[in-house]
Order: sequence, then C-alpha cells, then structure tokens
Amino acid sequence: MAEAIKNEKKWYALRTISGKEQKVKELLEAEIKNSDLGLYVSQVLLPTEKVYTTRAGKKVMKEKTRLPGYIFVEATLTGEIEYELRNTTNIIDFVRNRENPPQPQPVREAEINRMLGAADSVAEGVDEVVNDYIVGEAVKVISGPFNGFIGEIEEVNRDKRTLKVMVKVFGRKTPLELENSQVERE
Repeated sequence: MAEAIKNEKKWYALRTISGKEQKVKELLEAEIKNSDLGLYVSQVLLPTEKVYTTRAGKKVMKEKTRLPGYIFVEATLTGEIEYELRNTTNIIDFVRNRENPPQPQPVREAEINRMLGAADSVAEGVDEVVNDYIVGEAVKVISGPFNGFIGEIEEVNRDKRTLKVMVKVFGRKTPLELENSQVERE
C-alpha cells in the first residue's frame, strides 16, 4: 500500500500565519516522524534565501523566507489527512481552486523544481557575484562613514572579498579598504 500512496503524492501549498512558517514546518516534520502522517506526507518545504547585510561594520548572513505566509507539503490527501494538515497549529488553510466545493489546488511540479533550484543557485551564486569587481572600475560607497563617496578600485583581494578604493576627501585621494558588500557600481 505504501507504493500506491507514493505514486499519488502531489505538492500542495498551505497558508500559514506570517512569521510562523518555521514553527509549522518543525511541527509537521515531528508529526511525520512520530505518527502515521509519515505514510501520507513525505516532505515539508519552506523556501528560504540567504541575505547578506552589514551590521556594525560586519557582514551578517541571514536566512529570509522567500514566500512569507506559505509552506509546501508533498502529500496524498486521503481520508483525514487534509483535515489533520488544515487543523495544525498556525495553519490557516490550503490554497484552493475555484470549483464548488473548493478543493486543495496542487502546485505544479515545475514550480516546486524552480523553488528548489532557485534555493540551490542562490547558495552557489553568492560567491561568484561578489568577486566580479575589476581594477580601475568606478564604484560608490553605500555603507560606512564614507557613504555616498565615489572612488576608483585600486586593488581587488578575491580571497578576503575586499577592495582598496581611492576616494577624494577634501581634494586629496584617500585609500579605503572596503568589503565588496559596502560598494556598488557607479
């Protein structure tokens, strides 16, 4: 019977209370592990992306939910499974179609693959995008005490992800050592 259930599983979107997505995911994963819900629900997905910010001069990585208010489950909705999922703490309801009566709307497999692929490419692509500055390029400082100054890149350190930028302060060229996240192209 488990093989028949596996073939019928589809992805569904569940609306959650915004800000409670991670707690809902943890709760559902615990239920899958500790009860029969695991026979009908195989995966719980919360799409996130890594966001880098500068706080107090330090580069901080934070995970941000890509679709606030939604989580995705791969499930077979038979019997009481729809009821159990819908009545889990902090879940509002399924995303439903417009039929009469409204039924949970399966998410297209291509959309799920795109979300999974986007999460992978964001994690891989951060290193490549950050290190593409070249010597002689004009940049604008976007954070720190020299915010708003425009300068020219004198040196690029790809290992440390830093730049040596020459800016004019009171008519004199002054070297600044900045992280790549502190500048943008002019």
